[in-house]
Amino acid sequence: MRRVCATLLLLPALGLAAAPAAAQQTYPTRPIHIVVPFPAGGPSDVLTRIIAERMSADFGQGVVVDNRPGANTLIGAQFVAKAEPDGYTLLMAIDSTLVMNQYLYSALPYDPVNDFVPISLTAKTTDLLVVNAESDVKTAKDLIAKAKAEPGKLNCGAGTITTKLTCVLFGQKAGIDTVLLPYNGSAEVAHGILTKSVDFVFDGPSAVLPLIKSGDLRALAKLDGRLFPQLPDLPTLTAVTGVELGDVAVWLGLVAPRGTPAPIVDKLAAEVAKILADPQVKARTDAAGIYPVSSTPAEFAAFIKQEAARWPAVVKSSGMHFE
Repeated sequence: MRRVCATLLLLPALGLAAAPAAAQQTYPTRPIHIVVPFPAGGPSDVLTRIIAERMSADFGQGVVVDNRPGANTLIGAQFVAKAEPDGYTLLMAIDSTLVMNQYLYSALPYDPVNDFVPISLTAKTTDLLVVNAESDVKTAKDLIAKAKAEPGKLNCGAGTITTKLTCVLFGQKAGIDTVLLPYNGSAEVAHGILTKSVDFVFDGPSAVLPLIKSGDLRALAKLDGRLFPQLPDLPTLTAVTGVELGDVAVWLGLVAPRGTPAPIVDKLAAEVAKILADPQVKARTDAAGIYPVSSTPAEFAAFIKQEAARWPAVVKSSGMHFE
């Protein structure tokens, strides 16, 4: 009799344990929301909508893109950090969300390390060093020589936290004194260099590439060694100048609230890898100036850790700080 009673007492507990496991196996059973911490229309929004469209078709559930812009991605990140860890609220984070913000703010409303679980990298831009086509600077080597001849005179324009810090890092590594001219996004950066309001810029290709193709701007170098089909003969900054900045790029990645079950994280990572490997998806992203990559959750976690180690000294020397 006691054995029967003990068994009966165990049944509710076994049922509770089985319920989450069953939910993970059948995931998703309702719409997934992917929060984009930027306004609609930008590169991260475009990429997220491409992923959401295919994910919805594959999973047979709606995938909603939820734009929550503001405060250098703090608003969207805080929202997802506090969401239920069930796989139904995700964040398309940018590098500053998970790395730079912790060094730029006295206090964050989220913990970039402990509040999220990495799913997969989704994109990594090829950043370009660009001048106006009418500039007397023809190469990256010319730019450094001019900056050394005119210390404190040349302006470096940038529109994201990463590219602003790249201006600072470039100055340090090249041994030049330039002035950072901050902009609010790539559209302003492109306008600034087009109107000669700034001497040179670092930016991804989404806004500047059409102006390079039209002959209005001149690309001097790229910041990594990946093939860049749109400008196949463009050299790397290191090859031209010997200045090594490391693999600097603005990147995006999908994360979930900490505590999201591993089987759900793995299923999402596999789905992202499948989507981004599709040639049709790649053609759409390349046309938008977005360069997709994917990773396993473990690879993405290691990548975040690596990135977090490279920027604190640069942030400190830049003087950038937000309350």
